Parts: sequence; C-alpha cells; structure tokens
Amino acid sequence: MPILVIILLALLIGTVGFWDALGAILGAVALLVLFWILVAVTVVIVGVWLIGRIRS
Repeated sequence: MPILVIILLALLIGTVGFWDALGAILGAVALLVLFWILVAVTVVIVGVWLIGRIRS
C-alpha cells in the first residue's frame, strides 16, 4: 500500500510540478483539518443543547 502512495505522489509531482503538488497536498490536509474542527464544534453544540434540555 505505501508503494502505491509513493507512485501516485510521483505521478502528481511529474504532472503538475513540485510546488503545485505541494500546494494541492497542503490544501487537502487543510480541508481535512477544517472538516474535523467542524465535526468537533457540531458535537460540542449538540452536547450543550442536550445538557440544557435534560436540566430543564
């Protein structure tokens, strides 16, 4: 499996160039980080809402 990732990364760099590939990879990582932050915030908001409903 890791060899497949290395081959795909080499194809990406060969196709669009190193800096564009680096930008694409960093953009994908940033997208994943923002997604998990959004999930965490949603869980916190739902948790606070549920605790408020249970207490009242």
